[in-house]
Amino acid sequence: MNSVVHFEMPAKDTKRMSDFYSRTFGWQTQQLGAEMGNYVLATTAESDEQGRPKHGGAINGGFYQRTDDPVSHAPSVVIAVENITDHMKEVTNAGGKIIGEPMQIPGVGMYVSFFDTEGNRVSMLQPSGMN
Repeated sequence: MNSVVHFEMPAKDTKRMSDFYSRTFGWQTQQLGAEMGNYVLATTAESDEQGRPKHGGAINGGFYQRTDDPVSHAPSVVIAVENITDHMKEVTNAGGKIIGEPMQIPGVGMYVSFFDTEGNRVSMLQPSGMN
């Protein structure tokens, strides 16, 4: 079974969003630079050195810049897979549609988004160190 390991939410104003979740829920946020698309990491649970939650059932996430593209307007989840190429084929064979090409996220792994059969944008991550 492949687990949900991360969530992503769009923001018109990532600073305002970071402040809201930090004040309201105690989340810790970290603004990444332009080389990472100005993504904001959101730590929602006590995590280990690799940023993975120490306790089962918890996930961390992040905020990305909302754009005019309607695809960027809804939250999404990220599913960990052992082999992203194989799972891209599985998504397609099951009626989903891959969005773009897989990209390497430095220190994290290979990442690609897809539409499921209901039009939801979901993503897959092959963590670094996996085949």
